[in-house]
Amino acid sequence: MNLLLGTGDHQKDTNKAMRTKSLKKNTINVVTLGCSKNIYDSEVLMGQLQANDKQVVHEKEGNIVVVNTCGFIDNAKEESVQTILNFAKKKEAGTIDKLFVTGCLSERYKDDLEKEIPEVDQFFGTTDLPILLKALGANYKHELIGERLTTTPKHYAYLKISEGCDRPCSFCAIPLMRGKHRSTPIETLVQEAKRLAVDGVKELILIAQDLTYYGLDLYKKRSLADLLRKLVTVDGIEWIRLHYAFPTGFPLNVLDVIRDEPKVCQYIDMPLQHISDNILKSMRRGTTFAKTNALLNTCKERVPNMAIRTTLIVGYPGETQEDFELLKQWVSDTRFDRLGCFTYSHEESTHAYQLVDDVPAVIKQQRANEIMAIQSQISWENNQQMIGKTLRCLVDRKEGSYYIGRSEYDSPDVDNEIRIDAKEHYLRLGDFVDVTIEQAEDFDLYASPT
Repeated sequence: MNLLLGTGDHQKDTNKAMRTKSLKKNTINVVTLGCSKNIYDSEVLMGQLQANDKQVVHEKEGNIVVVNTCGFIDNAKEESVQTILNFAKKKEAGTIDKLFVTGCLSERYKDDLEKEIPEVDQFFGTTDLPILLKALGANYKHELIGERLTTTPKHYAYLKISEGCDRPCSFCAIPLMRGKHRSTPIETLVQEAKRLAVDGVKELILIAQDLTYYGLDLYKKRSLADLLRKLVTVDGIEWIRLHYAFPTGFPLNVLDVIRDEPKVCQYIDMPLQHISDNILKSMRRGTTFAKTNALLNTCKERVPNMAIRTTLIVGYPGETQEDFELLKQWVSDTRFDRLGCFTYSHEESTHAYQLVDDVPAVIKQQRANEIMAIQSQISWENNQQMIGKTLRCLVDRKEGSYYIGRSEYDSPDVDNEIRIDAKEHYLRLGDFVDVTIEQAEDFDLYASPT
């Protein structure tokens, strides 16, 4: 596979004579691409480096660069490759001294990358942290498990509760890059949560490839509810949010914790991917139209106010117009609170790669646009119902003339935002404030403190 994706022979474009002195000597710049799990991994790397008395920055200037790559779908792979090439040119020009690459793309395509981008000093996989640290002149410190240098705003942080995945989904390459499911013990996660709370973190966003599988390897049962009941006892943590809950085998006792524990946000991210039985079977999702709807109904019955976020894939091999129309109607009928839509990416070595990628790219994108148009209208209608209501809001940042915040029904970067006029009101970032919603658009709410 040619990972350079049409970028051409970048070496010929580099004038090796035009070398300049590198900046920020002995500073390691960690560059993170991809998902929240990659953010977490970069934070762990940076924490280890700092404990080794290394000067480390995140996406700033440094003469040593570590690119933490994503290899999930085509767009992510292209961004990762282009980022590596950009730093390779800087190394050729002499503005950086060393270039290392880690993460999912490096795990999956290490041999190809080594041949195609020789400027990189060394490539590392997703489980090579001790070896990467050694290459950076640092030692892996086992006593630092759970400690890291967070890159998110100070008041929220991701908490990765497990690594890898045992699910057989046909379209997904994550098991190839991350390996089998491995849960982190409850006591370790609670200790990490306590450290984060001491540092000012108020919201924990629990992440994993599959939250609901948590504990099966360690405790021989699904233990997400047990973990949540321990995490809510941590002083200083006020919100706990759940991301990436696989629907098949969903542990219903988690719904009781969401309903009964005030610290657990009434929010869940449950990627459902499709609703056509034919597509779900080919995707190897282990569920059906009927089972999916039964689970959604149970969620709404047990936690009536819970916001449900999902993600969908359109253009999967063999997706007919009839399959897509069924999906559209289901999205219209179900009225998800939050929804994202991806176009199918034909990934090597996955089960679905054996199938013919028969939906043209333009049709894939049209279908994604249609789904998001439906969701935009649903979101606008839902948001109109919020006008006049009071919500507890966590203030994330200031942007232009607005403070930007979120309710418990919204996760950072992907969901609705609450905008508060900074000319009229003074708020502190990271504070909770009660606000009254005054205006609403499809994905933005405008509010004033009560």
